Amino acid sequence: MEPVLFTNGLLYSPHAATTADSIYVEDGIIRAMGSAAELRLQLSGRDYRTVDWEGAFVLPGLVDAHMHLGMHGLKLGMLDFTEAASKDEMLAMLRARAAVTPPGEWIMGLNWNENHFPDPVIPNMMELDDITTEHPVYLTRTCFHAFLGNSEAFRRAGITADTPDPESGAFGRDADGRLNGCIYENASVPFTMVQPEPDPSKLKAAILQACRDALRLGLTAAHTEDLRLLGSVEAMQRIHRELREEGLRFRTHQLMFHGFLDEMEELGVKAGSGNEWNRIGAVKLFADGAVGGRTALLKEPYHDAPHTRGLAMHSPEELREIVGRARMLGYPVAFHAIGDGAAEMMTDVLEILPLSRAAKLPDRFIHAQIVHPDTVKRMSKLKLAVDLQPRFVPSDFPWVLERVGPDRTSCLYAWKKWLRSGLPCSGGSDAPIEPLNPLLGIHAAITRRKPEEHHAGYLPEEKLSLTEAIGLFTLGSAGAAGEADQRGTLELGKYADFTVVDRCLHDGMDPDELLETKVRMTVINGEIGYAE
Repeated sequence: MEPVLFTNGLLYSPHAATTADSIYVEDGIIRAMGSAAELRLQLSGRDYRTVDWEGAFVLPGLVDAHMHLGMHGLKLGMLDFTEAASKDEMLAMLRARAAVTPPGEWIMGLNWNENHFPDPVIPNMMELDDITTEHPVYLTRTCFHAFLGNSEAFRRAGITADTPDPESGAFGRDADGRLNGCIYENASVPFTMVQPEPDPSKLKAAILQACRDALRLGLTAAHTEDLRLLGSVEAMQRIHRELREEGLRFRTHQLMFHGFLDEMEELGVKAGSGNEWNRIGAVKLFADGAVGGRTALLKEPYHDAPHTRGLAMHSPEELREIVGRARMLGYPVAFHAIGDGAAEMMTDVLEILPLSRAAKLPDRFIHAQIVHPDTVKRMSKLKLAVDLQPRFVPSDFPWVLERVGPDRTSCLYAWKKWLRSGLPCSGGSDAPIEPLNPLLGIHAAITRRKPEEHHAGYLPEEKLSLTEAIGLFTLGSAGAAGEADQRGTLELGKYADFTVVDRCLHDGMDPDELLETKVRMTVINGEIGYAE
């Protein structure tokens, strides 16, 4: 790897002013920092290449600490309802796709959110059937915990009105008990089993497309969970090895879905193993669902649906079994828990089966959207990192307030409280559920509102400063991967990962400037992965 002198940049320094404008990189590592004149003098007589940043602002490489690369790549070719503003718009988009899809092929769509509709009503099975019964239709809600299907999809899945609800899942029904097209949580399994599996080349292409999109958006790395899509640990490792050999410059940190523990043991895959491009992380498990579909597990019933507290994906005994197996193999766990009931249940388990203090990687609490203060205190004593998704605030407010009611407001999306808890916090998008753009995540953390809105923000006491928000996507994400000593700041001896943007980002700036900020260059290991 050719040594490189990057010059003429405005370097991000959150806690102290710096006069350095240049960075010298050798073997992918920051070896020197200072003014261009100083470094050229030090490097006199050496061979190196020069890259001029032309006065751009240089951040430590931004990292998305929670996303799904494979699904994000596939999403780019799916019917995307993100901008649909009503049920009628959803149906119109579906009608247009059906008109150009060969009969018999599945029509897949995702990212509808009825809470953004003036009338929060979604299509039913009959309305989907009015558009097509020649294609099985399967649509995924923005939370990825609720789905819609037409009668042909139900027929292929073998689901009838007499089919009982599975454990940790449900089929939606009307007042007369007839299927209405809705599918919740694990009830989706029969549908996914009968869908044609993407061939390996398509999956590899999807991950490549997702990585390229991430680089374009200024991301140098992503923590991702793709095993459920790719089907095996071997396939995941092979795809990333091949992509790197073919020239892709992008780092990945893999969360390993617990259903693959047998293969992980058989292959001898260990937490923290791999290389600087593709590293193995924690064992991923789900404790509950999502608040949008009322499948997040709450301690008390939903305010707007007092008949339910949500769904537990596993019993306490099953959770202890999964965590215990992970511990036997030397793994931390990364647990999805959105409701306060699920967070408390996982805390009970982790107190019984704590992670060794000598472990290099922490356990990870993914989402942390509704958490009782007593649970926060208990968690603060664990070796735990908290994975936050700031974009959930503009997506879920104000409707989430009606879901949980006034008594739990102080527990909602409490990013500031989490930072003050003493637990390390990282930032991610959960793409494809939310936009991958990290600048949108930083904007949401600062403003706690939608980009097009102009108000003080939802629960404004939980707003972060720009420095805190950037920290989630830099040092925070590095810490969650056990790599704070290797990346996350612009320091000597750390990997040369840089996100270069067209303007200075600083506390006190108008946060809406983030919406206009452009990525000029993305550098990983001293190599340019993207340039405007």
